[in-house]
Amino acid sequence: MTVPTPVLEAAVSDPVRPDAELWLLIAVDDHQAFTELFERHARTIWNYAYRLTASWSAADDLLATTFLTAWRRRREVRLIRDSALPWLYTVTSNVCQGERRRLGRFLRIVPKLAAADSAPDHAERLAEDSAARERLKRVLAAIERLPRGEREAVKVCLLGGTSAADAAELFGISEPSVRSRLSRARARLQEITQEACDD
Repeated sequence: MTVPTPVLEAAVSDPVRPDAELWLLIAVDDHQAFTELFERHARTIWNYAYRLTASWSAADDLLATTFLTAWRRRREVRLIRDSALPWLYTVTSNVCQGERRRLGRFLRIVPKLAAADSAPDHAERLAEDSAARERLKRVLAAIERLPRGEREAVKVCLLGGTSAADAAELFGISEPSVRSRLSRARARLQEITQEACDD
């Protein structure tokens, strides 16, 4: 007489769905797919936003606005090599630039934001004292002085970590053109930062 062998149920984990598959679901209002995409890329986008702004709170705001924009434009998204990151980087950069323009207009209109005797927030004071933060601000200022094509290449490739091939597809130019822009940008950034040090 044979004894039946018990069937042990193995714990089956859900396979990781590629971004392209998630976006197809997101385009038809699948909130779970959007949550999965957010959890996958939120940390990367926050880090990118911090490198653009050198501010924790601004990075939080940019992260939220980027994914809000992604949800609102979910039916328009064009993925590069099945990854949502290049598109998310571009949205983050565009939102950041728009916010800088808005803030610039605001600062021109309002002569004084706070009373002279108001005490700065402790966390902000610590962040302001950070030498790394100051260096990052100088680099960001130097990046903003680059010509537009070089500036975009630096933000997407060097700050965002996108490959030259993916950036080429995103910008609609050849990969050697992206590499050329990056090379020129590095040379200009070296000159700009050297000028700042000499001053």
